[in-house]
Formats: sequence, structure tokens, C-alpha cells
Amino acid sequence: MALAGSLALALAWWTEHALGHVPCGLCLWERWPYRVLVGLGIGAMVLPRDAARPVLWCCMPVLLVSCGLSVLHVGVEQGWWPSPLPECRAPTFHGGTFAERLASMPARPAKPCDAPTYLIVWLPVSMTALSGLYAFMLLWLVPRGLKVKGRFRGRGRKTIQ
Repeated sequence: MALAGSLALALAWWTEHALGHVPCGLCLWERWPYRVLVGLGIGAMVLPRDAARPVLWCCMPVLLVSCGLSVLHVGVEQGWWPSPLPECRAPTFHGGTFAERLASMPARPAKPCDAPTYLIVWLPVSMTALSGLYAFMLLWLVPRGLKVKGRFRGRGRKTIQ
């Protein structure tokens, strides 16, 4: 789980800093479950096996939250519903002088949440949808990985637990 969360965060960092994609407010929220996964995975690595299993089961609700955030963001990208975050909406300026309006503008322009970012140009699947598919795949793999026990017993190899 620590490696899976780190991989997702590394991809987000690479697309932001190497490719120059600007994340929106919902994109930043979608990174939090992966940060929690890294923490849970590291915690499971340092704990004894009997204590690590419940910690790894705690990854399941975290991955469900990640899937939910992805569905929410895909819905915003597709125009099915508005974003719940105020930073995803265009700023409105009321009255004041031109200098006051300029002073109230953010230093770095934000990306609107309804503008999808495509990592693979020829594949019409946004990074948000890819993140949701990745979280769903991990959600499917966690229980299967925790149930692997004694598969190679009696064949001269160590037991996988």
C-alpha cells in the first residue's frame, strides 16, 4: 500500500512539475487518500504481522473514499453536477477600482475543475478517471493479498503470509 500510494503521488507530481499540468482543487483533494495509504502501508511494515493485518484492512475505506472522490470529479468534468468546492468556480469581482480588482486576483491562476487533463493524448480517459480505476483495482486487490497464506507449504519454499 505504501508503494501503491507513492506511485500515484509520484505520477501526480510528475504531471504537475515535468509536464506542467496545473491541478484543480478537486485534484488536490484526490491526492489525500493516497497520502493516507502511504502512512498505513508504512505502519503495516513496521508492525508485527498480527497487528499489520487490521491496519491493511483500514486501507479499504480509504480506497473507497478515493473512488468516491474520483466519481465526484468525473461528474464535474462531464458537467453532470457542479463542483462543491468554491475554488473551482470562476472568481467574481464586484465594484471597486481596477487596481482593487487586480489586487484581489490570485497570484497563480487556478485550473477549473470541469476541465479534464488527459495523460495519454489518444486515450479519452482523464487523469481523474484513471485515478478512480487505479483505486478500484487496489480496492479489489487488498482482500486478495491479505488472504494469501500458506500457498507454497510443503514444496521446500518459504510460506507466504
